[in-house]
Amino acid sequence: MTTDQMIRKAKQRIGPARPLTYAVLIVAVAATLLPFVWMFLGAFKTQGELLRRPITWWPEQPTLENFLRWFNDLHIGTFFLNSVVVAVFTVLGNLLFCSMVGYALAKMDFPGKRFLFLLVMVVLMVPGVVTFVPLFVMVSKLGLVSTYPALILPFLAAPMGVFLMRQFIMGIPDSLIEAARIDGAGELRTFLRIVLPLCGPPLATLGILTFLGSWNNFLWPLVVAQSEEMYTLPVALSLYSTGQNATDYGLLLAGSVLVITPILLLFVALQRFFIQGVAATGIK
Repeated sequence: MTTDQMIRKAKQRIGPARPLTYAVLIVAVAATLLPFVWMFLGAFKTQGELLRRPITWWPEQPTLENFLRWFNDLHIGTFFLNSVVVAVFTVLGNLLFCSMVGYALAKMDFPGKRFLFLLVMVVLMVPGVVTFVPLFVMVSKLGLVSTYPALILPFLAAPMGVFLMRQFIMGIPDSLIEAARIDGAGELRTFLRIVLPLCGPPLATLGILTFLGSWNNFLWPLVVAQSEEMYTLPVALSLYSTGQNATDYGLLLAGSVLVITPILLLFVALQRFFIQGVAATGIK
């Protein structure tokens, strides 16, 4: 059988299934995007229209009142700044420390290396709620409640980031590192000049995942940030839009749009590196 015949037979087998595949994918994408469309359109509705039955999709009387309340009455700029500061420093800390620890576990020989990696894997499998109370007690004893260090320090080196960076650095040829060492480069210089420039995709992946986790973190900032000046966006969104007796759905949806927009922009900008990083490290 010639190559052309094999290609024609393959197309015949794939042909009928392709429209069905596209239909299933379109339905899946529509089901995924539907809540976001509802959130975006609902942010421009009045409270009365949001509570009306049957529901309306397109705003009958579009209004910016919900957004103006966030900017004028609730001072969302302070909460946005807090979220940016916490997310940026958390991302930078993870990019630096996780890559350094990953390099040490992947390419350096020292006593206790296997035990340290096993410890990282054990910590990775421990639920966060188990360490929540001891961590808060530690932060409280240090007098860091309602400060930026309390929001940042506990998340500067995530076990998942260490594992991701180690998996990628393991694939870097040892000959490159040995050549640098022969030329007289120390471990720090080898890491900064040889290893780190090759880690673009996993660093982008780690940055996106860390930013996403920090930006959406709710429970820890809710407990640690005990003053309004230290609230992050998720905390402010929950406290100001949800009351004891009623929920201001317009304010909630407008706040959700403001919270999710930076995440979407970041992912769109770095999605190519994110996909490359996940594929390179073998994370499924």
